[in-house]
Amino acid sequence: MKFKGILAWSIVLAVAFFITGCGRQEEKQAVKTEKKLNVVTTVAPITSIVENVGGNKIRLTGIIPEGINSHTFEPVPSDIKILASADLLIVNGLDLEIPTLKLARANMKQDAVVLRLGDKTITEKEHIYDFSFPKDHGHPNPHLWLNPQHAMRYAELIRDELVRLNPDNKSAYEDNAAALLKKLEMLDQAIQESVQTIPERNRRLLTYHDSWPYFARRYDFQVIGAVQPSNFSEPSPREVKRLIDQIRKEKVPAVFGSEVFPSPVLEQIAREGKTRYIDKLRDDELPGKPGDPQHSYVGMMIENLTVMFEALGGSGAALKKVDPSPVAGSPGDYRRN
Repeated sequence: MKFKGILAWSIVLAVAFFITGCGRQEEKQAVKTEKKLNVVTTVAPITSIVENVGGNKIRLTGIIPEGINSHTFEPVPSDIKILASADLLIVNGLDLEIPTLKLARANMKQDAVVLRLGDKTITEKEHIYDFSFPKDHGHPNPHLWLNPQHAMRYAELIRDELVRLNPDNKSAYEDNAAALLKKLEMLDQAIQESVQTIPERNRRLLTYHDSWPYFARRYDFQVIGAVQPSNFSEPSPREVKRLIDQIRKEKVPAVFGSEVFPSPVLEQIAREGKTRYIDKLRDDELPGKPGDPQHSYVGMMIENLTVMFEALGGSGAALKKVDPSPVAGSPGDYRRN
C-alpha cells in the first residue's frame, strides 16, 4: 500500500511538472512571437522624443546618424533596407528630409505610414522664412523642435500614431507620453524663468545656422542674423562685413556657433565685432552617448540654453532642476558615427 501511494504521488508530480513546463514553453513562445512596430526616424531630437513615447514596445532606428548635417544628408544604398522594413517613418517635414522621403517613397512597404510632424504642428501662416531659409526658395525654416511647445505637440502626434497602429500597447504609449509631456512642461517653465535673468537688451541671437526662430518667437528673443546662407555655403565678404557692423552697432554680447560644425568665418566675425564667440550649440545632436542620462532631447535643450543664457548675461540655474533622462529608457538605435 505504501508503494502504491508513493507511485501515485510520483505520477501526480510528473503531470504537474509537465503542465508547468508546457505553460512556460507557451509563455516563451508568446514572447518570441510578440511583434514590435519597426519605427524609423530622422534627426536625433525626434528619435529621442519617439524613444520616450515608444520605449521598449517598438523597434526604433534613427536613419540620420548624429553629427551629420540633416539638411544635406543623402541616404546611402544600405539605408534602403532600413526603410524597406519600416512600418512607420516619422520625419520632421517642412522640407527638411527631401532625399530621405524620396528614397522612402520608392522602397517602403505599401501599407507603411509616413508621419510628418512639423506639417501637423503649425499652419502655413506660422511658417518662418529668414536668411538661411528665404521665402523665394519656398522652404520654411524647419527647426520647430527647438521650441519645447512644438516638441510637446510632436510627442502627442507620435503617441496617437503609435496607439492607432499598435492598440495593444495603448496604455504604455499613453503613460510614457504623459510622463514626457510633464517633463517638457517643466522645461518650458524653467526656460521662461531663466529668460527673466537675461537683460532685455541682450535677448538677441546671432548664430551660424538659423535654427532658433521658433524658440525666439516663444520666448521673446530677436534673431538678428545667421551666418550660413540658404545654400549652406560660407557667407560672402559683403555679408560678413554687414554682420560685423551690426554686432558693433548693437553691442551683441555673444555670437553662437555649432559644436558639430565649426565656423572659422563666425569666429572671425566675433573677433572683428569685438564680442564673444561661443561654439557650443547643437540643434540635431544629443549630448553624451546613448544610455547616458543627458543623451535626450531635454538634455540637449538644457545644455544649449545653459550655455546661451550664461553667455547673454543670465543664469541657467532653473534649467538644472529639470531631469534630462529619458522617461522610457534608451532602446533606440541612433547610428552614431
